[in-house]
Amino acid sequence: MMTDTATQPANPPWQTTDHRDDPIVAELMQQFGEQALYLQPTRTGMPVLWIAREHIKDCLHFLKTRSKPYSMLYDMHGVDERQRTHREQLPAADYTVFYHLLSIERNSDVMIKVALDESSLELPTITSIFANANWYERETWEMFGIVFKGHPNLRRLMMPQSWEGHPLRKDYPARATEFDPFELTRQKEDLEMESLTFKPEEWGMERSNENEDYMFLNLGPNHPSAHGAFRIVLQLDGEEIKDCVPDIGYHHRGAEKMAERQSWHSYIPYTDRIEYLGGCVNEMPYILAVEKLAGIEVPQRVEVIRVMLSELFRINSHLLYISTFIQDVGAMTPVFFAFTDRQKIYDVVEAITGFRMHPAWFRIGGVAHDLPRGWEGLLKEFLDWMPKRLNEYVKAALQNSVLKGRSQGVASYNAKEALEWGVTGAGLRATGIEFDVRKWRPYSGYENFDFEIPIGGGISDCYNRVMLKVEEIRQSLKILNQCLRNMPAGPFKADHPLTTPPPKERALQHIETLITHFLQVSWGPVMPANESFQMIEATKGINSYYLTSDGSTTSYRTRVRTPSFAHLQQIPSVIRGSLVSDLIVYLGSIDFVMSDVDR
Repeated sequence: MMTDTATQPANPPWQTTDHRDDPIVAELMQQFGEQALYLQPTRTGMPVLWIAREHIKDCLHFLKTRSKPYSMLYDMHGVDERQRTHREQLPAADYTVFYHLLSIERNSDVMIKVALDESSLELPTITSIFANANWYERETWEMFGIVFKGHPNLRRLMMPQSWEGHPLRKDYPARATEFDPFELTRQKEDLEMESLTFKPEEWGMERSNENEDYMFLNLGPNHPSAHGAFRIVLQLDGEEIKDCVPDIGYHHRGAEKMAERQSWHSYIPYTDRIEYLGGCVNEMPYILAVEKLAGIEVPQRVEVIRVMLSELFRINSHLLYISTFIQDVGAMTPVFFAFTDRQKIYDVVEAITGFRMHPAWFRIGGVAHDLPRGWEGLLKEFLDWMPKRLNEYVKAALQNSVLKGRSQGVASYNAKEALEWGVTGAGLRATGIEFDVRKWRPYSGYENFDFEIPIGGGISDCYNRVMLKVEEIRQSLKILNQCLRNMPAGPFKADHPLTTPPPKERALQHIETLITHFLQVSWGPVMPANESFQMIEATKGINSYYLTSDGSTTSYRTRVRTPSFAHLQQIPSVIRGSLVSDLIVYLGSIDFVMSDVDR
């Protein structure tokens, strides 16, 4: 159910505030004392508090065990502060680790930061408080070199085990041309292959019990049911999975590092490719976070156009998910149906944006251009087609007794377990929690649309998750019908100096606008020094961007939190005791792509 917490912020999203009036700030001040905490004003839309290293575990435990607790560790990572110039009134720090917590009951977030000196890059692990801190601590360690004492297995997660250095440090090169030429000798190749050898003892696994030896099986990284370059090492007792270790990083491209050398505008195409099935959906959180930094309010027409493109891509992604899930269970025909339906969506997207899979069409302050003539007819044709087609998926495949027998009750978890592992999207809603960012924290005008949030009955299993996605398609069709009937008139770009680029007619008439146009095209816009954050309901769960601007043409730090990363970390806790065949069905029900995991 919706909480009594207001879904709309009282202040404009671009207003810098310290959120001192937030109830959790008073609770933390009372518990730890005002001297132990520093409240940082930001444009993140949440309280951001700095606390001393010795208090971090107590602070996080306190937040998790409050009435109306912050029960999800939504995100955690680091920042290299050494080259940041705009740090006015912030605690001295060479590095920062931030912990982003989310409370369903309060419908609110809080961010806790810890300042670290370069001579002492250590923090206690919090895996005993939040189980999903495991991967976040491993990634923070390998990217920044910050050691988490007490971590059960602090080793590289994204990079090869033989990798040297910490890539997200500011003194680590961002371009391949800054390295010596790569050479793969036979000896080096042998060492790399040896490092990929799985050693059960390193993961606390036994090779055998008193009666028999266990078998260790590699699933992937090239298995078709792994849905990408993804490897899982299985510890098997016959067909039963005793334990498993997900191995990611084969798709890692360093999207967060790339943001440090791209202008605010030129980074937009990268957002499409992080979750490459979501298209414009993944541009939304980045664009909105940048607009918060700039203080831009877009016209209503822009909001509705963005919603329309996002929902088209949501349906597009869900259709691929549903059909490949059915394929993983054993049926082939729905995949061919789905690609026919997805082609109709791409026809609409291409007519509007000029591109198909990766439009990179949203802009800071608007969209690339206005809707073309005839877009209404194309969209109406699709909306007339899809509902009947969706019913065929359900009738022909999803109500099939074999499919239901293979997926009902398989890989199930409850609401508490979902929150513990940072599950969002349909996986969380299948447990009965009605959390959808579009409803609870509306953005881009979603508060003006009439649609429902499909939820499950309390247990999230493979069948519930896929059926929720079917209902989500129906709700997206409902939203698209409203876009078709109620598209506002008006400009497709905000009248603001930091939109890119300024309107052409003004650039040709006003010298100041022409100068601004020249500078923005040459160097890109300069965003005010601040921090901003935006989460959205993406196709696979909650996706968000946390941006730090140092008053430059590029981002000082871009943190991309993706849902797939959290969902894959959950796999061992759900699948232990199941059969290998159940794992294939489970993987198909998660809805992930490896670029969304690895970034």
